[in-house]
Amino acid sequence: MPPLVEPGPELEPERAARFARHLTLPGVGVEGQRRLAHARVLVIGAGGLGAPAIQYLAAAGVGRITVIDDDRVERTNLQRQVLHTEGDVGRPKAESARDAVGLRDGAVQVTALVERLHPGNALELFSAHDLVLDGSDNFATRYLSNDAAELTGTPLIWGSIHRFDGQLSVFWPGRGPMLRDLFPDIPDADSIEDCATGGVFGVLCGAVGSAMAAEALKLICGIGEPLLGRLARYDALAARWGELRFAADPDRPPVTSLEEVAAVCRAVAPAGRADDISVGEVAARLASDQSGLVVVDVRTAAERAVSAIPGSRHVPLDRILAEGWPAIAAELGDAATDGRDIVVTCQVGIRSARAIDALAATAPSGTPLRNLVGGVDAWTAH
Repeated sequence: MPPLVEPGPELEPERAARFARHLTLPGVGVEGQRRLAHARVLVIGAGGLGAPAIQYLAAAGVGRITVIDDDRVERTNLQRQVLHTEGDVGRPKAESARDAVGLRDGAVQVTALVERLHPGNALELFSAHDLVLDGSDNFATRYLSNDAAELTGTPLIWGSIHRFDGQLSVFWPGRGPMLRDLFPDIPDADSIEDCATGGVFGVLCGAVGSAMAAEALKLICGIGEPLLGRLARYDALAARWGELRFAADPDRPPVTSLEEVAAVCRAVAPAGRADDISVGEVAARLASDQSGLVVVDVRTAAERAVSAIPGSRHVPLDRILAEGWPAIAAELGDAATDGRDIVVTCQVGIRSARAIDALAATAPSGTPLRNLVGGVDAWTAH
């Protein structure tokens, strides 16, 4: 595979000394290090996969890195998102990542975009970079990345993790099959539980994220065999790597626009609801003598053990989906029907909205169900 990036200027003596262990590697050498210094890499997500990938891209001397992430650092992230520290809790992840790289190597230029990848910015961002690493945690963004890569011809390194298992591949339009050849249809957003619900083995992020960075360095320098048409799978419990080979589907329609994935992005994007209630209002009312509300937490017991709104009642989402309103009535007793606002919360406000939608069909008419905007994360940060 030819190198993806042309060599940049000659290395200054201090840069050559810094990367001395690269300069003696066959296929890398001084020219490869100059390619790395000249490369422009976009990293989608500064979380579990993005954190180790960003660290190793920067440590390897990749000259320009753009990090796009609209999330903020939470204390629960620190078990696996090793780029961030206790002092970064509450900060935008993209900015935390930028500053962490700056402490390690000030010569690496990091651009922090505190926003979400969306159909309006994807094509421009992909076109402005030599390659992209997708460490996102949702299907909409993964398929948006695939489609933007196909439309712009940009190589895409893709990874995902779940509990103790991880997988990664390289999708390069015109040189190998794409994500839609492997998984043609966009799954439902809630078809696989998220990290908050299912958990994730922290060190798994390091294994998969570092492997993604390795694929990036190989493409930039033109060395080794990239994971084109191969899905690498890692089982951390068995300490075993496996591989699935796949080919382009000749019957798959080519991607011609972002219209399909744009519709999916709109469906899962955070949006205001008529039943929303802010953390500030809930806090003020709870502090009063007559709050007129009760808070119901639909997260798991394990999540509540980490942090919870004082005085909140626990009715897990699974129980609500299975039983409907009787689950709330059994837990709250008279408080379920005495006219108080029933404020439903989860970690960030997504599962709580789902719980309210499920309850609406079986709750007594006029029951004041409210969705806490931002969930427990917003409560902790307020």
